[in-house]
Amino acid sequence: MTDGAARMTPRSVLLAYAAPAAVVSLPTVPVYIHLPALYGLELGLGLAVVGWALLAARLFDTVTDPLVGALSDRTSLAGRRRKPWIAVGAAVAGLGLWRVLMPPDGAGVSYLLIWSVVLYGGWTMVAVPYLTWGAELSGDYQERSRITAWREGLGLAGIVGAAVLTAALVDRGQSERDALAAIVWVALLGGVALIPILLRVVPEPPQPFPRQQGAGGASIRTALRSLTTNKPFLRLLFAWFINGLANGIPAALFLIYLQHGLGAGEDDRAMFILIYFLAAVLAIPLWPRLVLHMDKHRVWCLAMTAACLAFAVVPALPPGAFIAFAVVCVVTGAALGADLALPPSIQADVVDYGRMRSGEDHAGLQFAFWGMSTKFALAAAVGMALPGVTALGFDPDAPDPAGIWALTVIYAVVPVVIKAVAIGTMWRFPLTAARQRGIRRRLDRHA
Repeated sequence: MTDGAARMTPRSVLLAYAAPAAVVSLPTVPVYIHLPALYGLELGLGLAVVGWALLAARLFDTVTDPLVGALSDRTSLAGRRRKPWIAVGAAVAGLGLWRVLMPPDGAGVSYLLIWSVVLYGGWTMVAVPYLTWGAELSGDYQERSRITAWREGLGLAGIVGAAVLTAALVDRGQSERDALAAIVWVALLGGVALIPILLRVVPEPPQPFPRQQGAGGASIRTALRSLTTNKPFLRLLFAWFINGLANGIPAALFLIYLQHGLGAGEDDRAMFILIYFLAAVLAIPLWPRLVLHMDKHRVWCLAMTAACLAFAVVPALPPGAFIAFAVVCVVTGAALGADLALPPSIQADVVDYGRMRSGEDHAGLQFAFWGMSTKFALAAAVGMALPGVTALGFDPDAPDPAGIWALTVIYAVVPVVIKAVAIGTMWRFPLTAARQRGIRRRLDRHA
């Protein structure tokens, strides 16, 4: 194995790259959670109308992922492919965030639709090139996990920070709308401070295959054909989607299970959410260290197995078993850290494999499909979980033992079965550390 110090990204570069993740993630949960109530109830537009407007905006968001990914692979400004997209996207997202979370009192459904599209479009312009850039910062198998761990750890810290800021302001007598305004200001000022540092300090590697520059629709179709015949890419994408589905189902039912299955009050529910995300943040440094001793796909499988074992305990918990459920939150939260840190690192290795195989660079397009898969998994999870518990007899207005048992099974047992599929898919993943080093040597010889 090569010398670790020689291949490590300088900490100043690593921090400059990862810090904006906290700013980008800071307003995400407020946007997803508070928009329906803000526009549907407080502004009086109605939940159904707001739901349709947000659905339309999210469909646009999904479609733009591959477009931005393909264009960021094939266009450049002053020799840079990722930085221009992030710079423009950050400005667009900042404007959209300001308008969406701080609407005037007379805002209507067209206002919500237009500015949600602006916000989601800006986020996509930032997210796809940003993730791709992280995969390009290092060609080293272990170092890639370190880079993604820093980025995802600070991203989770931003989510926790938003929750803490909201709770603190509400506790001091401020309204939730005031708290949203504070989050907007922190996100905007943080972006103004950190995005220029990112663009100035972090190097962007040159395009590995310059002949792709300015390629048109025919080459994009060639890229899509290349991806659909890339077996490691398809295998990883399937496992990522399946695991995202397994994570999304308990996320959709988390608060409902806590209230009706565990008998937790509002304060207790907030505590469990905080434990879960803090465990994820604190555990993230563990996973890159394990990758030093084991292939990263195996480490990810072990983390998913730990989550399965924790969820398997849940059906046996009686109401009021708060300490035991806190342990479940710690284990599943730690496993979430692995879900965030390791698969994007594996994806970076798949990008190298695709470059060696096709002689072209499709990194941005690959990470675009990654983003689409995440969005589809979360949507499918909600579509399965909520109608599922209703179909099996759970009524939140009049819960009976049979309905609560159905809720518990879908919350805890179904994700175990789905995660088992992801574990089986990834356990024998072909891109080991040894094979990835061989791929890098071939790519470096032809650079």
